Amino acid sequence: MNKEEHYKSLLPQVKALCEGETDIIAKMANVSALLHNELGFWWTGFYRVIDNELLLGPFQGPIACVHIAYGRGVCGTAWKERRTLVVPDVEEFPGHIACSSESRSEIVVPVFRGDEIIAVLDIDSRELSTFDDTDRRWLEEAVKYIP
Repeated sequence: MNKEEHYKSLLPQVKALCEGETDIIAKMANVSALLHNELGFWWTGFYRVIDNELLLGPFQGPIACVHIAYGRGVCGTAWKERRTLVVPDVEEFPGHIACSSESRSEIVVPVFRGDEIIAVLDIDSRELSTFDDTDRRWLEEAVKYIP
């Protein structure tokens, strides 16, 4: 199964995990577990917008940074720029926050509720250039079930 087919098969599962669930933390926990286990990423999780910063939310993988400022690192920049960021090599991203030296590439997808960003989905890989437009498109669809 190629990447596109894999995401296509996962989207109904994301929808099923989120439909009818009112607790956003429960949704984030299950979605991060599903994506992490099915796609085999190094770190998969959410940072929630709380009191003008990103605060660590549900995740799968090794320990992580807890607080990220607006505009800092890949997560804070995606929040500030209000768009998904695909970073082929985190060492080349200005201001990258190295929560783990094993992270080599990253994608960060904002989670919108209406016009407001309430969280970001952050996924790291131990390999360079893991993420592309296919990941961006499908992950942007997946996070629509979170709010």
